[in-house]
Amino acid sequence: MPWRVRFGDGRFELFAAVGENGRLYAPDHNGRQDNRCKRRQRPATARRSYLAGGPFQPRLDPQVKAIILSAGQGKRLLPLTERAPKCMLPVAGQPLVGRQIEALLACGVEDITVVVGFGAELVETGVAQRYGARRIRTLYNPFYTITDNLVSCWVARGEMERDFLILNGDTLFATVVLQRLLAAAEHPITLAVSRKDGYDDDDMKVIRDSDRLLHVGKKLPREEVNAESIGMMTFRGEGPRLFRDAMERALRSPAALSQWYLSLIDALAKTGVVFTQEIPAAGWTEVDSPADLERASTPGAAWLSPA
Repeated sequence: MPWRVRFGDGRFELFAAVGENGRLYAPDHNGRQDNRCKRRQRPATARRSYLAGGPFQPRLDPQVKAIILSAGQGKRLLPLTERAPKCMLPVAGQPLVGRQIEALLACGVEDITVVVGFGAELVETGVAQRYGARRIRTLYNPFYTITDNLVSCWVARGEMERDFLILNGDTLFATVVLQRLLAAAEHPITLAVSRKDGYDDDDMKVIRDSDRLLHVGKKLPREEVNAESIGMMTFRGEGPRLFRDAMERALRSPAALSQWYLSLIDALAKTGVVFTQEIPAAGWTEVDSPADLERASTPGAAWLSPA
């Protein structure tokens, strides 16, 4: 079933915004779908071929919560995000946030909250139509235009009373990626990371010693960087309290309004409570530009199949 949301005077059919060749094209003013737009399927045996050993079984509390940070507009994706937020842009026929929710549900994570901001009504309507009015909660961040994602975490602090995970609103992942993170050794805070040959200025870079996190940030010395954050992490045991307390302290300063939540994780790493779980690079991607969005829709990509 395609996602449909009210968009101006007509209906905007997100399902129709990706062509058969995986390239984006604009739907007409009534949102009619081009008959050439078809969802491609892959053999089940190929879906996890990039990882040996099969899927992992999560060991967290089955009631673990997921918080998706989707308040931003996604200005680097303009004009695609002129009226629709980044999280509602189609990836191979389904909104980005829909793919995230489906992957979470496939891993048994059913307690899901989406923090919204720009285009909040589009997200709220789309999620309610797809999953029912109460299954997926949304929280509105009224400060999304003047703050960074630390404030979105603050808006969701009431959801952080027990084990939970945070997911950036632009991270797509195969279910086996989340399963590997959930199966990681239990630590208060565990950051999912991935390695590659080189890192650019925009990467959220990581310095670690074995599996212990030393630093995370965009301005770390390149020669010391040995991984990057994929925009997904878990908080277990005392982890939720440690993070809530860190937010409480940070937000007493006006400077916190422009901070990423990972700046708090960097500070907490100095106390020895933050660890990392390595994730195969082929299992995830970030959508931050039109080129990223097109690449994310490539047939055969691991994150396009929730199972």
